Amino acid sequence: MMQRLGAGIARLPRASPLAGGISSRGSCTKLFVGAAGLSYDTNEPVLKDAFRQFGDIIEVKVICDHMSGKSKGYGFVQFESEAAASTALNELDGKSLDGRDIRVHYAQKRNGGL
Repeated sequence: MMQRLGAGIARLPRASPLAGGISSRGSCTKLFVGAAGLSYDTNEPVLKDAFRQFGDIIEVKVICDHMSGKSKGYGFVQFESEAAASTALNELDGKSLDGRDIRVHYAQKRNGGL
């Protein structure tokens, strides 16, 4: 179902809640990396190395299982600037990292914090 935004502008619904628009995303500098794509062997130094070419990074976090210590297959990269995050998203979404195609989206705030 299309949402009317006024003046003949309409927005189609997004297929994934991870791909939300500006109004639903949290930080414009923080990216979610994964969505069934991040290799379980990818660690924080590998993720940082793949993203650092697009700008200065504040933080890289690969989310791991508390019991096994193994990656859950997703992580986050936070840049110092919105421009760097935007460029990284556009350049790396759908690209291969550690032999797997990754999905990159703007991270969304969660009620419990992130």
